[in-house]
Amino acid sequence: MNLFGRRPAFSHGDRIEAEGFPIRLTVNARARRVSLRIDRIRREVIAVAPSVRRLPEAVAFAREKADWIAGQLADLPDGQPLGPGMEISLFGAPVQLLASAGRARFTPAAADRPAAITAPDDAAFADRALRLVKTEARRWLGERTAHYADALGRPLPKVAITDTRGRWGSCRPASPRAEASIRYSWRLALAPEAVADYVVAHECAHLIEANHGPRFWAIVHDLVGDHAPHRAWLKREGARLHAFGRG
Repeated sequence: MNLFGRRPAFSHGDRIEAEGFPIRLTVNARARRVSLRIDRIRREVIAVAPSVRRLPEAVAFAREKADWIAGQLADLPDGQPLGPGMEISLFGAPVQLLASAGRARFTPAAADRPAAITAPDDAAFADRALRLVKTEARRWLGERTAHYADALGRPLPKVAITDTRGRWGSCRPASPRAEASIRYSWRLALAPEAVADYVVAHECAHLIEANHGPRFWAIVHDLVGDHAPHRAWLKREGARLHAFGRG
């Protein structure tokens, strides 16, 4: 309780600038000291304090560590805009990006050539190519969702594609008022097939178990086996996936 009516200088969730860097302030009661971390997906610096009272200390710490912050941000992958002549990977398979007259289209792989995305070579090439990537993501993720929902004996949930930075997928189980739905980041299309498949299995397991307790992880293991390597891959490569199509 604030007896004097004074508002704290900083609050949880504030975004400030320190030494030229954007900083997000976070209070974590379980933290024992002030600290800094880099959110590689959102490409931002997070200053953590054990309490609101110690947020000024966290801000001062961020200012002291300006050189460290600069180095960490410099190590993040550069943006990767889409253009003709590039080759990308969709669910682990190569896809060529080619300039071509006519409508933008995705051509599946054949015995003598890889898959291709073709579109007119103009200012809208990147946007057209990205729409086709998202369409393929929606198709593949939808098919795998149907597979795992059936394996679990659950009705097929609604499937939507998003571009959230905070998570690779989210599941809303069925309720008396609404059917189940699952949302995926389209960027899963850029991951190896087994990694994307793990995320689908993970979200479908939530159709049965809402939390992340032992029963939930047992369901995931029954569906895809050892999932630790897939989780590690996303943690290691997530920033690169989120740089794709930007810049």
